[in-house]
Amino acid sequence: MKILALDLGNFKSVACDYEVETTKYEFEGVVSTKQAVRALVQQRRPDRVVIEICPLAGWVCDVVRELGIEIKVASTSEKNWRNAKRKSDRRDALKLAHKSALGELKFVHVPAPQIRQWRALINYRQQLVRRRTKIKNHLRALLVRENLAWPRGKRGWTEEALLKMEEWALPLAEVNAEELWRGELGVELEALKAMALQLRQVEKRLDLIGKANEQVQALQSVPGVGPRLSEALVAQLDDPGRLKNGKEVGPYIGLVPKQWQSGETDRLGHITRQGSGVLRSLLVEASWAGLRYNPWLREIYERVKRGSKARRKIAIIAVARRLLICCWAMLRDGTRWRPLQRAA
Repeated sequence: MKILALDLGNFKSVACDYEVETTKYEFEGVVSTKQAVRALVQQRRPDRVVIEICPLAGWVCDVVRELGIEIKVASTSEKNWRNAKRKSDRRDALKLAHKSALGELKFVHVPAPQIRQWRALINYRQQLVRRRTKIKNHLRALLVRENLAWPRGKRGWTEEALLKMEEWALPLAEVNAEELWRGELGVELEALKAMALQLRQVEKRLDLIGKANEQVQALQSVPGVGPRLSEALVAQLDDPGRLKNGKEVGPYIGLVPKQWQSGETDRLGHITRQGSGVLRSLLVEASWAGLRYNPWLREIYERVKRGSKARRKIAIIAVARRLLICCWAMLRDGTRWRPLQRAA
């Protein structure tokens, strides 16, 4: 069996052509372009191509799959992956090939190009939301600095409130040295308007994609699950059948606790936070909202909370994990929410 391991770089990559039976290997440098990688694979004709997960992994998978060759994408999340006194691109490529031959690699799923683009747009929306929040926080800090009272929460961002804020703002070029804050306020308000426009454009496109997807519509039948969470679940899970059971779903998104076990000591820590941070954040947000609309989620929350305020975060993580497993099962079976069976 011949394995071609690629240590990918943004501009240049290193390939290791590895013979499993004889353990002989040969290195070759290649430019990190589609044409160069395709030519290399066609020349070497390996039985398997192995790469690390990285921003280039998507198009490399597309190129290799088009040639009808098996490709495996290795996860590098393990702590001991980079523990080496000497590191080089050649050593990394040889390490990939050797571990692949021994079956010691943990592989990740790389979806089709359409799903990757969908995921990227969902993640981009979250970036826009964070930028908008940062601008709002700056505006609040600016008003506090100038000793100007402002409503808390959502009341501070209504159309009426923003109009009042615009009355204080002036063009930065027209303010004097004692009122520079008014110019700063005007600049930030313009940035907030631009961010709101970008968010509307992205969400409009996401809504169109979601309405045409039956799985997204099915997940929205769960009380507390909206369009943003349902589309993120469908895009991230992609093929629900690749996860064997519900016990694999929680670790896949990083909603299980870390574990330290030695002898009679067995401690659980914070969640692992592996997988998609965007999906994890949306699950927790939807879980808080679902407590008001979904009796099943409320029952899980109260049971884990045990009446203690100190266990609220632990309880909401448990709710998010159960909600994730429920949605995964719905996608796997192609069903919709059945409240009577859930209550039973």
